[in-house]
Amino acid sequence: MALVGAGPGDPELITLRGWRLLTEAEVVVADRLVPGLLLDELRPDVELVDASKIPYGPSRGQEEINRILVDRALAGKIVVRLKGGDPYVFGRGGEELLACAEAGVPVTVVPGVTSAIAVPGAAGVPVTHRAVAHEFTVVSGHVAPDSPASLVRWESLAGLRGTLVVLMGLKNLAAIAATLIAHGRPPQTPTAVVQEGTTAAQRILRSTLAAVAADVTAAAFRPPAIVVIGDVVNALDPVH
Repeated sequence: MALVGAGPGDPELITLRGWRLLTEAEVVVADRLVPGLLLDELRPDVELVDASKIPYGPSRGQEEINRILVDRALAGKIVVRLKGGDPYVFGRGGEELLACAEAGVPVTVVPGVTSAIAVPGAAGVPVTHRAVAHEFTVVSGHVAPDSPASLVRWESLAGLRGTLVVLMGLKNLAAIAATLIAHGRPPQTPTAVVQEGTTAAQRILRSTLAAVAADVTAAAFRPPAIVVIGDVVNALDPVH
């Protein structure tokens, strides 16, 4: 079984190794964010499983994905688990590898181009820049900052001087921005939101930390989108 990162959205950003394995596959289990053009190139006899349509909610759905991967691999099929971005960057790839390992199924891991870096870059925002940012932090925003389920120390992130990249944070953007400001991040901190980055549908919005949530709502931005917070947002301004 191969666990393959498909990249951030542009089908040409899959790695050569990932593409080769995809052309050899007999079974492909694909996520919702996998570029459709990659799937269009599959052989007609390939069994394509749309993982986003597996029912029963996230946890049961993950169990079903694991079962399909193991069952098809043990049946002797060449299986590719195709995931958007990189399999290990908030992609639950580790859970799938562990399920296969427990069943005795060997797994080849093919890293993917992660949207956390590629999407800002494609939109003209470098996550680091000389004399502007010496660090960048990638965080998931799918859980609200005040939720007991959150594993993120937002108060610590607020004190960092570098770039903050938030994935899956559009729904909680207002709460995230308010929390960062409450813990010391300046309200005027440049902030950008990139929707459907690296694709023909890419949109970018530039704002400030204080205003970004309202601006995103007014512009009707929707997932998938990545939020970049920090002075790097304006680092390449003369280019635009």
